Amino acid sequence: MDNDILTALIVGVPSIIAIATAAVLVGRRRSTDSDHEAATRSRPEGASSSTGTLVEPRPAEAEPEAPGVEVEELPDLSQAPPVETPAPATGRLARLRDRLSRSGSPLGARLLTVLSRDHLTEDDWDELEETLLLADVGAGPSGELIDALRTQVRVQGVREPAHVRAMLREQLLALVDPSLDRSLATAPTPRAAADGAAPAEGEPSTSPAVVLVVGVNGTGKTTTVGKLARVLVAEGRTVVLGAADTFRAAAADQLETWGSRVGVPTVRSERDGADPAAVAFDAVRTGVSRGVDVVLVDTAGRLQNKAGLMDELGKITRVITREAPLSEVLLVLDATTGQNGLNQARVFAEVAGVTGIVLTKLDGTAKGGIVIAVQRELGVPVKLVGLGEGPDDLAPFDPEAFVDGLLGD
Repeated sequence: MDNDILTALIVGVPSIIAIATAAVLVGRRRSTDSDHEAATRSRPEGASSSTGTLVEPRPAEAEPEAPGVEVEELPDLSQAPPVETPAPATGRLARLRDRLSRSGSPLGARLLTVLSRDHLTEDDWDELEETLLLADVGAGPSGELIDALRTQVRVQGVREPAHVRAMLREQLLALVDPSLDRSLATAPTPRAAADGAAPAEGEPSTSPAVVLVVGVNGTGKTTTVGKLARVLVAEGRTVVLGAADTFRAAAADQLETWGSRVGVPTVRSERDGADPAAVAFDAVRTGVSRGVDVVLVDTAGRLQNKAGLMDELGKITRVITREAPLSEVLLVLDATTGQNGLNQARVFAEVAGVTGIVLTKLDGTAKGGIVIAVQRELGVPVKLVGLGEGPDDLAPFDPEAFVDGLLGD
């Protein structure tokens, strides 16, 4: 009897365990199949079943406010920032005059000091000429100024500080040449059909003024385009920007940021290295279709040889003039580079037909004579000067205010 019970236990217990295990496995299998079937029913028809698909999270629903609790309303960050109102351009050069008068300009204070001496020796005249050369005035203009001063001092015997200052101001102003036309050609021009007839009904009747901005990288060229857009907007003009500097990383982004601050659209390429001429053409075409006053085109300054520069700028000019005439070619120069800046100016003047000069960082140099030298070298006027790093620190050039700044108040 005991043997029968023992045998039943040995055989029965494992069987019970096996049956229980099987039941558990069957239950899990049914649960898995049920979950899979439910998941299959929930996937839209035609959706991919592959892994790696990113599903954007839905915004959480707002919970009901608790009674008596104030909920602060957060600003909508998706909205564009407010459009700025640029400061008027008039009176900006007064800031430059103040900065130059505080800079200890050798072209002002040292000249006045030497000319006020009782007796001017040859060493004194040599000191004057050296001061002019160190101030980047250039050999030719320096010699002319020294000769004119020698004559006046000898004939008039001027020694009083007020008379010396008036004499020096007159001669410096003559070198800067206030008679040059420094206005920007930014007025739209009448538009004619290809055969010279009036435009057809519904077509634009005017073409925007097209301003091409050239210069080597590092002179503040793209920044100058952005600041010039602010000057034009402050004057009530409508503007389109063309980001044709497609070779420099982030140049288009930089220009677009400048434009967005004052509500000015930017035409750009979405890839680096695109054809600059194509971007310039699209910018001008956009300006024509929108009927704006001015199209400002930023160009690449990376080309290191004269032939490549001539080909690139020549191509841009050809395609632009198919849509509208070219009104201005502004050359941007760094006022602190001295003779190197003059070498750059010569090359661009030969290949680009420069009509005006923009001198940046003029407030950062105590020299100032570069204004005289570059005008004499190129035969074109300085039309705009950069006074600092602020967004409204670009000013029309005023010869009298400039000379007064050099001489100090």
